[in-house]
Amino acid sequence: MKKERRFDIDWIRVLAFDILILYHVGLYFVPWHYHINNNETVDWMSYPMFFIHQWRIPILFVISGMGTRFALSNKTGAEYIKERFIKLFIPLMVGILVVVSPQVYIERLVQGKATGSFFEFFPSFFLGVYPEGNFSWHHLWFLPYLLLMSVLSTPLFLKLKNEKNKLVISLSKLFERSPWSLFIFALPLLLVEISLRPSFPITHTLLGDWYALASYSILFISGYMLISIGQSFWKAIDRTKRYSLFLGVISFLILLSRWDNVEDNIFISTVRVLNLWCWILTIFAYASKYLNRESKVIRYRNQAVYPFYILHQAIILFIGYFLINNSLHYMWKFVIMVIGTFGISWIIYEFIVRRIKILRPLFGMKVSQSFNTSSRPPNTA
Repeated sequence: MKKERRFDIDWIRVLAFDILILYHVGLYFVPWHYHINNNETVDWMSYPMFFIHQWRIPILFVISGMGTRFALSNKTGAEYIKERFIKLFIPLMVGILVVVSPQVYIERLVQGKATGSFFEFFPSFFLGVYPEGNFSWHHLWFLPYLLLMSVLSTPLFLKLKNEKNKLVISLSKLFERSPWSLFIFALPLLLVEISLRPSFPITHTLLGDWYALASYSILFISGYMLISIGQSFWKAIDRTKRYSLFLGVISFLILLSRWDNVEDNIFISTVRVLNLWCWILTIFAYASKYLNRESKVIRYRNQAVYPFYILHQAIILFIGYFLINNSLHYMWKFVIMVIGTFGISWIIYEFIVRRIKILRPLFGMKVSQSFNTSSRPPNTA
């Protein structure tokens, strides 16, 4: 496979993490469980967040699979696994100690379970596993899941890497004949949805999280295969984009109508998977049409997205802690938290992480990258 930059995939990745940050800010206001919540809940925010929640994590695993295909194009399996370890495990360990521990401290302060300074609290961070204890990886759960999938999938990916692979060739021809064959990839998701979701609710604790592991792994492998198929995939999603958009809207409205009384039956499971897959296909189709062009903005943002992801939730909780009982209208709080989260993340990234070589690998960045925003960014998942 020829190694080429897909700027639309870069944009989807960046915008998906932007949405993740907005989603986490939103969790502070809605009547759902979050680490800390505003003193006033905002019910209407639950509706756009319910919509985003259906596909926000799945699309990240599809993108990660696509990024893996590019990363493996000029690497051996051993080189790829080594790179994954450096880019995922090291930031995870650093993030747990430096970014997650203050989050737990803030949560315990709000709950009245901690007093004194953060440094006095820090030794207790290692006492027990969250939520009963304090030790956690919080929002960084994505990293160990992706690392495990990357390692376990490498033998399969090395076989699919061959341009003469019969499965990839067959799927390419199938997409050319019938673009609706794209929905073949939703079938294993539906099987997992029906068989595992009722018994294994998502925990993000890795061990025993069988539904999440199976579902995310399918999405990860699907991303790898779809990008391997190449132009047949891009042509197929372009031909079906209006239909996938329509089906995405209809399936979401069905889920919304059953929000207060959703049972895990075959019908709802089918609608849920259809909704998820339609929005993924729709987003890729329209991004391919409108965003697949080079710009300094996407080069810069693609380098910054990983540090932003690591940092953002600690900043959200820090700002939220000082606003929690403030009498400001919730919209002003929302604006302050969004601007503050993106702004502080950018300041830390631009003036600290990006410029201090020893810190760059701790946030998943290459030590040797240039400060020039027009330089080619790393092809990370």
